[in-house]
Amino acid sequence: MNYFFSAIIGYILGSLPTAYILLKRKGIDITKSGSGNVGAFNSLEVSKSKVTGLTVFAVDFLKGFLSVFLVKSLYGNYFEFQIVALMFAVISHCYSPWIKFKGGKGLATGAGGTILLMPQILVLWIVLWIFVYIYKKDIQVANSAASGLVGLLAIFTSDILNKYSNPPAQNSAFFGWMTLILFIVILTKHIIPLMEYFKEQQNSLKDKHGHI
Repeated sequence: MNYFFSAIIGYILGSLPTAYILLKRKGIDITKSGSGNVGAFNSLEVSKSKVTGLTVFAVDFLKGFLSVFLVKSLYGNYFEFQIVALMFAVISHCYSPWIKFKGGKGLATGAGGTILLMPQILVLWIVLWIFVYIYKKDIQVANSAASGLVGLLAIFTSDILNKYSNPPAQNSAFFGWMTLILFIVILTKHIIPLMEYFKEQQNSLKDKHGHI
């Protein structure tokens, strides 16, 4: 039952559509504005307000953090229950039932939970993100590449990475697969932005060849 209630706690906290609520007060439907993403970056671009963008990021971050913290407080310091809470927080953030299963990309919420439960995963993600962004100069590509690479590293180096979790999972394979699934959920929200990016690159190449 602890798994079930951990999932419920995470799902309820994660489902709060922070950006939608804040921007609706300004008369903006974020699901129909900008990229349509219900997250911090789109909130910043649509509202032109750094305060709004940072507020959305902070609350979304707290949704992941509190999901892990509350489950830890209620059921003890067990990786298994906490990762379930975090996973369901990210799922409901990405696909919130309150706004017709639209949502954000899960990065802020994921970061909030991993900083408490798996800080090594967050540090690794940030390092990889920086390297990819320097090379590609595109946020969506950096988000996707860092998420995919960390998910794979969690599988193939689970024995090593699991040791730095707080607490470690009793089974390192469980750590690896749950981390991978967490990032797969996040990656599902990056499919359309990536398709748009590759389409732009393709059009750019066509234009260059057309002027040769």
